[in-house]
Amino acid sequence: MAGNSDLDVAYVARLARINLTEDEAKVFQQQLDDVLKYVDKLRQVDVTGVDAAAHALPVFNVFREDAPRDWFTVEQALSNAPRQANGLFVVPKVVE
Repeated sequence: MAGNSDLDVAYVARLARINLTEDEAKVFQQQLDDVLKYVDKLRQVDVTGVDAAAHALPVFNVFREDAPRDWFTVEQALSNAPRQANGLFVVPKVVE
């Protein structure tokens, strides 16, 4: 039942335990063949000189530089904690 492609939609549907009628399999096979023909057509396009990630708008990194700096001490981080023990936050048990 496989048309132009090596991929048989009816066979894959059986593997995936999807019940397709013969008509549905024929329709999906034709759609798959059409997609694969289009992919082959795209492969024929000469893309030399085209950037791999060309965008319509300029793309730039908006992240700050990752540099080490002073941060909270354990005491500062736990200063507003409702409950703490041994330098750790104490939270209610949620799993039984």
